[in-house]
Amino acid sequence: MSALKDLIRNPNAAELDLIARYAELPNDGRRERTFQAFAKNGLPHRRMEAWRWTDFKAALPELSGATRQADPFEEIEGPTLVFSNGGVSGDDALPEGMRSFRKSDGQALGGAEELPMGAITAALAAETLMIEVTDPIDVPVRLVFTGTGDASFSRVVFVVRPGASISVIESHIGGASLNGALLNFGLQKGARLDRTLIQPAASDQTFAITAEAHLDEEAHYQQTALAFGAKLARIETRVHHHETGAEAILNAAYLAAAGHHIDFTSYVRHGAVACVTDQRTKGAVLDGGTGVFQGKFHVPRHVGQKTDANMQHNALLLEEGAVVNAKPELEIYADDVECAHGNTCGALDAEALFYMRQRGIPESVARALLTEAFISEALDTAHPSAVDRLREEAQGWLATK
Repeated sequence: MSALKDLIRNPNAAELDLIARYAELPNDGRRERTFQAFAKNGLPHRRMEAWRWTDFKAALPELSGATRQADPFEEIEGPTLVFSNGGVSGDDALPEGMRSFRKSDGQALGGAEELPMGAITAALAAETLMIEVTDPIDVPVRLVFTGTGDASFSRVVFVVRPGASISVIESHIGGASLNGALLNFGLQKGARLDRTLIQPAASDQTFAITAEAHLDEEAHYQQTALAFGAKLARIETRVHHHETGAEAILNAAYLAAAGHHIDFTSYVRHGAVACVTDQRTKGAVLDGGTGVFQGKFHVPRHVGQKTDANMQHNALLLEEGAVVNAKPELEIYADDVECAHGNTCGALDAEALFYMRQRGIPESVARALLTEAFISEALDTAHPSAVDRLREEAQGWLATK
């Protein structure tokens, strides 16, 4: 234990708890590698450039219990996998064309040093659920991530075979002080995966939701997320285009009230010719709330030629005291590309608000309607069975603010 403690410089109580959890697990080379990748810096903090606005070490001086949130997608029909405290249930009722395997030993995570919260999740998840998709799956598969106590870590790996397709609907409803979820998606030639996720508001806990998607030729990855934040929440997505014609759509919306912090961070590498990425993120923040957007497109020389990539982030500061930090980046070395990015932060349209009030609409209702219209575009790509629930959750939040 003392040797492990030395891996993290000046560990706080939460980090000591994580070290103790690791010490209880069976010795495993791959698990050790991911833990050491995390231990290099410990819980991410503001002195790390990629985490300067989302300081987990400051937010987690220690680990304690928290309150589980209601599942907004509970009534959506389809096979449901529940991940809690490293275990999983429901994988015995998957539809034809899917099969699952449980791995109790550690599983590798490429680039673990760049994904510290993904690394600690990989290290401390008691088991990894591997899912192989061999055919088009007609019904959405629900993933519910929850937990109890101090911390909960869960990992799932999807391999989508050539020509196969699947829709995944995720609920991150927490219940632990630190909730870590790591999802890996491997899409082979012509495969498709549609991911829709929600993270309800939770002021007494932290979330680290990390996903990596690897896309082969003509693969299509689509992601739509709605998040309300927590004491600290980070939804991080990394997409790697490996073969020609791969396409990724990354859409998200966030609504942050007082005491809630939500961070959407993404990295997309265009490592093949003629790949497409379209990313749109919309946010609205109240006094005392914090929104963070960090997006980066990396286009290498030669292999990234004919890239078509667009990144847009637009946020509303609904009240004085709202905070939005944004850092969109393009790192382009190829010379035959179409890449663009945009970033705006501002208030509601005063003229539109005045117009609606002149027609007898109360100011609070007018503000809610304008905000809903503003973020709605980012939710249009959600799975058909979930899109109405996303809008209802947004409407409910707006109606009470």
